[in-house]
Amino acid sequence: MSANPLKKLAGETAIYGFSTIFARIVNFIFFPIYTYKLTTENYGIATEFLAYIAILQVVLTLGLETGCFRFANRESEPNKVFSNALITTGLLSLTVFMGLYLFSEQIANWLGYGGYTKIIIYVAGTLALDSFTSILFAKLRFENRPVKFAILKSIKISCEILFNLALFFLVPIWLEKNPDSFLLNFISPTPDFTYILFAIFLSAIVSLLIFIPDILKIRLSFNSRLWKQMMLYSLPIMVAGLPGILNDFIDRPLFRFFSPEGNIWESDLGIFQAGTKVATFMMLFIQMFRFAAEPFFFAREKEKDSKQLYAKVMEHFTALGVLIFLGIMFYLDIIQYIVGRDFREGLSIVPIMLLSYLILGISFNVSMWYKLSGKTNYAILITSAGLPVTLAINIIFMPVYSYHAAAWGHFASYLVMLLTSIWLGNKYYPIPYRWIKVIGYIAVGAAMYAFIVFLPETGVFLKYTIRTVLIIGYILFYLKQEKISIWRLKL
Repeated sequence: MSANPLKKLAGETAIYGFSTIFARIVNFIFFPIYTYKLTTENYGIATEFLAYIAILQVVLTLGLETGCFRFANRESEPNKVFSNALITTGLLSLTVFMGLYLFSEQIANWLGYGGYTKIIIYVAGTLALDSFTSILFAKLRFENRPVKFAILKSIKISCEILFNLALFFLVPIWLEKNPDSFLLNFISPTPDFTYILFAIFLSAIVSLLIFIPDILKIRLSFNSRLWKQMMLYSLPIMVAGLPGILNDFIDRPLFRFFSPEGNIWESDLGIFQAGTKVATFMMLFIQMFRFAAEPFFFAREKEKDSKQLYAKVMEHFTALGVLIFLGIMFYLDIIQYIVGRDFREGLSIVPIMLLSYLILGISFNVSMWYKLSGKTNYAILITSAGLPVTLAINIIFMPVYSYHAAAWGHFASYLVMLLTSIWLGNKYYPIPYRWIKVIGYIAVGAAMYAFIVFLPETGVFLKYTIRTVLIIGYILFYLKQEKISIWRLKL
């Protein structure tokens, strides 16, 4: 008897998801190191370059990851598809790398980082290597090799951990004893933003090296007919992906142009990134939910009461998201110690970013309508609706409110995307969400948070006793609303 395909899908989803969650957790673990070891300016500069990498990565892969899946399943020889994709991304990545390398000094000077030519090279190398290896990772997914995929991804991430630890804790000691070390050709004498970018670049090199056995097995050949078909299919996917990634990262480069007069924009950006990172707890929850939810939704698509079930999932998701919000905000004055002292003023944006990410998670739930109905072309419209909002709020308000404007830009943008998705979903694939109940959970959480904010200052023991009682009260409220027995916690 053949294995249940849905169980197989769920199992593979969990494996693929592990490496993604691992990467996010590791990224968060580095955050305290960066904020304690670096200045706000240095962290801001690193944040700017990481935003460039995230945006340009979408462009350089040309949508070919998805294109490979489509054509590899149609061609009698899938290797021809991946060969075309590797040649295309390889040549494009090499061209971009050479261009950035040759003009690295001019680009560094133009950006205001004269004397840091090497960081342009690190960014160029990271972009080139990650774009190329993304096709190799896609090939593993096509071949249904999730374990190897997760192992190779984890090796790359683990190497980034080791490089960061070495650079921030061991290398400074080495450089004190060896002031003429060859390492000074690659990094600064003391920890700064070059350390972060160099560690990422080194891990990208490792990622390519571990793929060498796979690369040697690929017989490279170019098929112009197939290539045209692949590009006609893949390029629109790349274009469709740009609004989403721009919506998430475009505010970082905007600090350079719109920070309040008299402020050091790099410092503002570093403080903003610190506040955003604390809110990453909510993003981790959403990411884990996504890996579990997508196969769950598709598996139950044809069931009689599937839409009612989707609506119920939304209520549970929102309730748990609000619980995370309360947990972070009620104990933020303890959590703040994972953040360097100079960055803590950015904690004022944490509630805004937490709510922004919660709205993004609700939007993910709602957006299942176009995936289930096959109307995925509307995804472009939904993500594009948020981008002008992000740009407008940052351009208008950042010169006055700095990183607070960036935080509210995320909130407003995600809210517009959610409302757009709800409107279209009601039209093409209506799901009976009980919005009063969903909003009710958010309102109760907001009321509890407001109570804590306006509560007069008390002793430490009483303060945390009240907050813990409120958390327990919210959990009991949730269990009662969903008619869940406290002794048998199940849906």
